[in-house]
Amino acid sequence: MSEWLVLTLAMASACAVVLTIAVLNNRRVGEDDDPSETPDVIEYMTMMIGVVYAIVLGLAIAGVWEGRSAAQESVRLEAQALHEVRARSSVYPAEVRDRIRADVDAYVGHVVRDEWKAMSDRGSLTDRGTRLLDRVRADVTGYEPRTDHEGQAYQPLVDQVAAADDARSSRGQSAGATMPGVVWFGLITGALVTVGLIFTLQIRRTFRELLLAGLFSALIAFLLFLIWDFDSPFGRGVPATAAPFLDLFPHAGG
Repeated sequence: MSEWLVLTLAMASACAVVLTIAVLNNRRVGEDDDPSETPDVIEYMTMMIGVVYAIVLGLAIAGVWEGRSAAQESVRLEAQALHEVRARSSVYPAEVRDRIRADVDAYVGHVVRDEWKAMSDRGSLTDRGTRLLDRVRADVTGYEPRTDHEGQAYQPLVDQVAAADDARSSRGQSAGATMPGVVWFGLITGALVTVGLIFTLQIRRTFRELLLAGLFSALIAFLLFLIWDFDSPFGRGVPATAAPFLDLFPHAGG
């Protein structure tokens, strides 16, 4: 069963139950009932809906911000792991060392210049980036150490390549939008309901009331935009940056 069908049935069932109970309860009210003796239910419901929606907005903002932070951390870990591969390969013979470093530089240059744009535009990694990292892995794992010193450096180098590959996979998973459609449906519907409840309180056309209503609506729109902006860590207004690569590989930017 589709999640949208389940959502529709759940919302319709909840509305039907509440309305049925309200209608049945209203029929039991006697003619001597005085509604002025009870609190105004409209004001209470308006307040509660605003509080619930504020909590939902806060959780959504926290979630997308945490996702952006995790994406930036994966970039840092990948850059650091590749830097370690480049540095620790110094114990190998010049031919092997130069080949490893050249392939690491080629991969980093591709990430900074080409793959970053692909993540921003398409929300995915590139096949060439995968092949370049596989070449680095082959360089490291394909060499057979000849001395004890090289043997001691071999396994840490393999581990660093694996760490870079893992960080790259995490970066790829964060490249596109992560907020599910059903969450956006709830956020937008909640915004419409919350703003629409302003009119149930008999808002007048005074300058002060219109100003507050406008500011409240603008705040809701800003928060939704903030969620949308942070939802794609590599593709929108405040994206995760390639600064860790450029800090450790200054020549990659050229």
